[in-house]
Amino acid sequence: MTEIIMETAGPGGCTDIVSAAIEGALSHMGRSGRISVTLVDDEEIHGINRDYRNVDRPTDVISFPSEEGESIASIPDGFLGDIIISIPRAEAQAEEYGHSFKRELSFLAVHGTLHLLGYDHMTEEEAAEMFGLQEDILKEMGVTR
Repeated sequence: MTEIIMETAGPGGCTDIVSAAIEGALSHMGRSGRISVTLVDDEEIHGINRDYRNVDRPTDVISFPSEEGESIASIPDGFLGDIIISIPRAEAQAEEYGHSFKRELSFLAVHGTLHLLGYDHMTEEEAAEMFGLQEDILKEMGVTR
């Protein structure tokens, strides 16, 4: 069973968009579990990025998996981890990339979910796999550019 714990609602419709994207990603990957989501502003995500990743700037999405490595496949309590999304970054990137806010927010939620499932994009091969999955999931959901 999938459970999404939304820490903040964000502007109109954000909660529904994020929940649908996370559910779509988990379903596509044949997974379920609990995920905590917090929607924040740039100032808050900047602090988190600085404090936990030693990167002194705002970012769009940060994921904190509850487990790492092979153990991800069998988390006893079903808690996959936390996703934090900057709503102002999502708005700015939607405009910058020329697509809808819904598409950008969905992309960020799917991206964060895949990180919780153990995917990364540190090498070209990892990036190709992860970004390919993201596009497949968004296409399956009918969320296009």
